[in-house]
Amino acid sequence: MMQEFPASADITESSGVALSDAEVWTGTTESQSAQGISVEVDVQEAGAIASPVSQDTWADWFQTWLTALAPTRSPIGAYELSLRLTTDAEIHQLNAQYRQVDRPTDVLSFSALESGVTLPASLLAEEPAPLGDIIISLDTATTQAQQRGHTLTEELAWLASHGLLHLLGWDHPDEAHLQKMLQQQVNLLQTIGLEVQYD
Repeated sequence: MMQEFPASADITESSGVALSDAEVWTGTTESQSAQGISVEVDVQEAGAIASPVSQDTWADWFQTWLTALAPTRSPIGAYELSLRLTTDAEIHQLNAQYRQVDRPTDVLSFSALESGVTLPASLLAEEPAPLGDIIISLDTATTQAQQRGHTLTEELAWLASHGLLHLLGWDHPDEAHLQKMLQQQVNLLQTIGLEVQYD
């Protein structure tokens, strides 16, 4: 059974990670399900490792996951988020700046819930509700995929699902919460046809 999320949330603009001239802009993709949930995914890539996942696939995955999770933040069932696929160097800098952890990590999430800003209901009735930003290190994802014996695509899906749950208000302050979150990630990956188990 899927875990439920908080019904109300404060929404804000995304964190606004700056792009440098060397980075590649890959655009925004929108997907909509028969159930009426739609999502706009802004995908950005940086670094030497190319993502094996296309823009359309990212949009489909987030669409499927949001449909399965059924958040209620948007009265029109419309959401937007950004996904940045980057390097260990950039995620290290962001991890140090925002979490005071001086090392690279695999995934960071900047949830709109944490901003304390509430968008007017009239705006949410017409525009997608911003969920926030997910940042994944392709360098770390590649290493972890090799260590865990699965594909980079599977690792990216695992990390993106983890990031999405954080955007929706999930957290893992202790082992019990972490296990619930990891099981939810397994459930989400199954909805897109991937079978990944983590110990």
